[in-house]
Amino acid sequence: MNTVICHRLRLSPKLLLYSFPKPSFPFSTTTSDSVSFTISYLTNTCGFTPEAALKLSKRHRFNTAQKPDSVISFFQTHGFSTSQIHHILSNYPQLILCNPTRTLLPKLHFLTSKGVSASDVVSIVTRNPRFLCSSLENCIFPTFQLFRRFFPSDLKALTVFFACPYVIGNTHLLASNVKRLLDAGVAHVGIRHLLSTRSFSLCSDLRTLLEEVKLLGFDPLKVTFAMALEAKSTVSKPRWDAKVDVLKKWGWSEDEVLVAFRKHPKMMLCSMEKLDAVTGFWVDRLGWDRSTLIAYPSLFFFSLEKRLVPRALVLQHLLSRGLVKKDASFVTPFVKSDEWFLKKYVRYFTEETPWLLELYEKGQGAS
Repeated sequence: MNTVICHRLRLSPKLLLYSFPKPSFPFSTTTSDSVSFTISYLTNTCGFTPEAALKLSKRHRFNTAQKPDSVISFFQTHGFSTSQIHHILSNYPQLILCNPTRTLLPKLHFLTSKGVSASDVVSIVTRNPRFLCSSLENCIFPTFQLFRRFFPSDLKALTVFFACPYVIGNTHLLASNVKRLLDAGVAHVGIRHLLSTRSFSLCSDLRTLLEEVKLLGFDPLKVTFAMALEAKSTVSKPRWDAKVDVLKKWGWSEDEVLVAFRKHPKMMLCSMEKLDAVTGFWVDRLGWDRSTLIAYPSLFFFSLEKRLVPRALVLQHLLSRGLVKKDASFVTPFVKSDEWFLKKYVRYFTEETPWLLELYEKGQGAS
């Protein structure tokens, strides 16, 4: 369980030139005002730059080291490194004045209660320090419980939960949207898809988009309904229209765009450049009909350089020699594995193999 979570939440530690001294609770000042003391503590003890310390002192100031020392001591006791503590306090400096027993400890206990190891707790919290600032009772626990309804284990629910920290703090809106989807008949598999891929889309008002997707004829019981909602909530109207215009440039009608969208809604998540490049290659360079792209819009998700171009060069050669025929199943050579393609369309034609391999490798180097 712990390996998976760490893999999804891999950190990029910073190299720092300072280290926290051991906490010194009795230390205090009676000669400096709170601002100068705060700046001194943040720079000398926490490693903040003077500019950052000055900025933070306007919102978070203290006269003694007791509270910040207790926070730093808490993190050190629970296995956080100097760089990790600095990262957390840099992002959420208000934590330096919290009561660690009341504010921090319950969050760590929540994670360990789900089977997360102490080392993984450190990784997760460092990657998502906002977690420490959220209410366990009013935010974290109810949001996790909502995720848990749609995933088979605490492991998967936690992984997805922390993959999109934006949902923490948007519990009410997230719950309202999930209820709205369930009331509309959206299957659990569809909601699970949205939580896994675009959790943030469930933190905006979905009422209008929900009706729009329904009117397009998507079945709420199928995952394509959630994919369509994902695309509609992610791509703005101007951006959507611009993508349609790119396809129209290559002869697509608006109806054909909708046909392809209904088959694979995520095609509209492709960039304008990718839609243009794939369609241009297929129609202009290969001279093939766009109908295949309309019928199989999943082709837009393959790499031109690594898959579409090298395989197309091989197939064009085989077509010119009459060794294969272009029929309704001609999309298959593009969707199968590399090993399958090489076996079926390169090594199978023994006399042509050297030339076919050369074409294939040439295509992989093409742009």
